[in-house]
Amino acid sequence: MMIEVNGEQHEVAEGATVADVLAALTLPASGIAVALDGEVVPRAEHAETPVPAGAALEVLTAVQGG
Repeated sequence: MMIEVNGEQHEVAEGATVADVLAALTLPASGIAVALDGEVVPRAEHAETPVPAGAALEVLTAVQGG
């Protein structure tokens, strides 16, 4: 099925969770924030939150500056 991640189309397996998508795209599991269709998904819920076809995920990486 097709989903959008940070504005780019990606094909993922039917029934994929947020954690599955992060792993498939080799994105880190920590140090990030994820929003699914505009709603923040807490890290503790990544493995149990399904990503429906056509969904939009935004993955933001925490950066440290000074």
